[in-house]
Amino acid sequence: MSADGTAAANIILPPPRVEPYRGPPPHEKGPLVFLDYDQIELDAAYDQQVYQPNIMQVAKRWASNSARTRARIGEPRRVSYGPSEIERLDIFRTEAVAPAPVFIFIHGGAWTRGEAALYHAPAEMFVRAGVHYITPDFAWVQDVGGNLSPMADQVCRAIAWVYENAASFGGDRDRIYVGGQSSGAHLTAVALTTDWAGQYGLPIDPIRGGLCASGMYELAPVRLTARAKYVKFTDEMVEQLSPIRHLDRLRAPLIVSYGTYETPEFQRQAREFAAAVAATGMPVEVIVGENYCHTELLESLCSPYGQLGAAVLDQMGLAPA
Repeated sequence: MSADGTAAANIILPPPRVEPYRGPPPHEKGPLVFLDYDQIELDAAYDQQVYQPNIMQVAKRWASNSARTRARIGEPRRVSYGPSEIERLDIFRTEAVAPAPVFIFIHGGAWTRGEAALYHAPAEMFVRAGVHYITPDFAWVQDVGGNLSPMADQVCRAIAWVYENAASFGGDRDRIYVGGQSSGAHLTAVALTTDWAGQYGLPIDPIRGGLCASGMYELAPVRLTARAKYVKFTDEMVEQLSPIRHLDRLRAPLIVSYGTYETPEFQRQAREFAAAVAATGMPVEVIVGENYCHTELLESLCSPYGQLGAAVLDQMGLAPA
């Protein structure tokens, strides 16, 4: 009955909203390849688009929000950290009293895409909180023969440049924090477990804190997926670039995050990495983004009150601006 007591027989409600399908296509279960996954399922578990139907929309939103940030706070200073054309980084300077802390963000993109300019959106939050925000560019894996090692080296050299040149832009080299998302979280974790003294001539602990958002930390299962079509995995690469195997070199507290709408493997990798870090005694905060997909949770890094933004500022000992 309606509010006035009359029959509502002529009211036709729209159909209920339903969740879009996420996951591998329906298929007959094949031989197990890893854990309880067959090949189709494991490939899907490392393919974000299979589990996030709006992934292209969110990518476009990152681009437009980054452009909006530049329009609001100005263009970054772009400098070289190495000899090749791609080895450049963007610096958004805070107006806080120098020396100020530094946050370096390592972008994702399945190791095959992405660029620094697409991840400028968090810059305004950081600079207003008194933090310099830096995004480096680095090679894509298809441009370095399918080898992840040159990419990891570029990321580490970008961090080393920031450490050695922090004073040139008012940065505090003793307060450098690094974060990354997806394949960028993998490269961030590699940097966090690098032998800085032996490989780059820096102190053993140039990074004071890390954010690993929705990443991969053990490459053995990744090697079994369709990603092996463009990453030329070797035993040496898997050993050297699986950060979970090198936690004896971890010197900084971590934030590890993932969304509940991520692929099952990205959720598992995050949980197991965080548990392994905790087992070493190093402080680790686990952030579970309820109802977030792979690329959506990172948007909370743009707000001092978002899950990631608030956590990173707290890690730095800073209050929201």
